[in-house]
Amino acid sequence: MYLLINILGILVFIGVAFLFSKDKKHVDWRSVITMLVINVFLAWFLTGFSIGIDGVKAAADAFNWMVQISYSGIGFALASWVNVKQMDFVTSSLLPILMIVPLFDILTYIGFLPWLIKWVGRGLAFITRQPKFESFFAVEMMFLGNTEALAVSSLQLKQMKAQRLVTIAMMSMSCVTASILGAYMQMMPGQYVIAAVPINIVNAIIVTIILNPVTVTPEEDVITKIGSSAQVAENTQTTDPSGSEELAEDQVKADAKPKKEPFFSFLGDSILGAGKLVLIILANVIAFVALAKLIDSGMQLIAPWLTLENILGVIMFPFAWLLGLDVPTAFKFAQFMGTKLVTNEFVVMGKVSPVVQSYAPHFKAMLIVFLTSFANLSTTGMVIGAFKGIVDRKKNDVISKNVGYMLLSGVLVSLMSAGVVGLFSW
Repeated sequence: MYLLINILGILVFIGVAFLFSKDKKHVDWRSVITMLVINVFLAWFLTGFSIGIDGVKAAADAFNWMVQISYSGIGFALASWVNVKQMDFVTSSLLPILMIVPLFDILTYIGFLPWLIKWVGRGLAFITRQPKFESFFAVEMMFLGNTEALAVSSLQLKQMKAQRLVTIAMMSMSCVTASILGAYMQMMPGQYVIAAVPINIVNAIIVTIILNPVTVTPEEDVITKIGSSAQVAENTQTTDPSGSEELAEDQVKADAKPKKEPFFSFLGDSILGAGKLVLIILANVIAFVALAKLIDSGMQLIAPWLTLENILGVIMFPFAWLLGLDVPTAFKFAQFMGTKLVTNEFVVMGKVSPVVQSYAPHFKAMLIVFLTSFANLSTTGMVIGAFKGIVDRKKNDVISKNVGYMLLSGVLVSLMSAGVVGLFSW
């Protein structure tokens, strides 16, 4: 029964996208069905097939290996933080970012990541029959994050019509940066975190071509330029949960510099940028958790049961139930969904990390996949701020008027990803 509800849920999520579609007559259902089949296969291969499971575990082990190496640097400077029975959130999850972010930026500096992104993006465009740049951008976000992907593609974006830019803005809500996966995997089982990344990419394309169908002519279906990674002093905004439009806009303007700086200058900026990223995430987690507690305390003066989680749980409950969960479990899942959308994924991951392994396989797999994205309210401001530094005001106003669609896209992608993974996790 619950499997049938899970299948129904995926169809309902597609139906919701169609209900809010800007141009229902021009939805490319052939591409939608093709990509849905691909995603179901991906979910089965990565979570239910031995080779896929082994591959995902190997990738997770590689990230954990890098994290373990990063502890040597942390332990040298802060031995009393590492040589303890249980490391705290900052030490175990955030400080490894100081090594992993520069590592990925070095791969970008030498040209490896841009080359990989280009060819994987072209392959995805060929399979899905979607415009080259949209497919390229989906892959680009997987490695670089949303604002940096926007920055290195700024020349392309300036030439695109506003309707396509809205699609790009919607897709920007569903990314996750490869360099931060190590932090996720210190709190969540790594195999599901890794599996969520490619599944999110395909679902981002599915949801956006339903919500915002765009006709692209052969003349428009080109990739103008593939840029190099941005200076990472501003790279801190790539996964900034604060949603600062001004900071994101400044990043894009700085990132547009065409001249390649000397390697050690670049590396120094990258390390400093990683440090800023740690502080940004830490500040946001502290602020969001404290503000949520403040709101709860105020509402409980009215009624003891009245909390932010309970309110969000009621709102999100129908969607959680459609993932194939019983009523009490669905309400719990809905609370986590709502909390993630109004705060960020780190807040929920930190909360459930001590008990996540005790959850039932179906619940655990879907929760981790749902959390593995930047889809939340604050990301909308960050994306709009990034576009301010790229396109003219008229196009940016069109994007700003579609904030609701951006958030809807992010939520539907996360639900779709959780749903397809849930089909094979019981």
